[in-house]
Amino acid sequence: MSNKSAGEDELARQLDALKIPYEREFRFAPPRRWRADFHLAGPWLVEVEGGVWTGGHRRGAEANKDTEKHNAVVMLGWKCLRFTPYQVETGEAIEVIEAALAPETDHE
Repeated sequence: MSNKSAGEDELARQLDALKIPYEREFRFAPPRRWRADFHLAGPWLVEVEGGVWTGGHRRGAEANKDTEKHNAVVMLGWKCLRFTPYQVETGEAIEVIEAALAPETDHE
């Protein structure tokens, strides 16, 4: 059994099905111990938010830690997509990820 969240495990299954390479629990700011749930190609990180309906990381000190981490992601030049487990379950997350990873097209 995985020690990751059900949302993270489901997203990993979806990424595998589409053959999108990823690394889980990616340390993006050594020597800090911060980890992103997923690192995709290039600058893309993905976070599956836990405790969305229970308060989880949206309370007090945990909320402060999450915002500090997210601000570091941006300041270090990463692009971070954040999803709820519901968005993973409905397929919205994988659709956004596919769009983000799609090569840019010339619109001239």
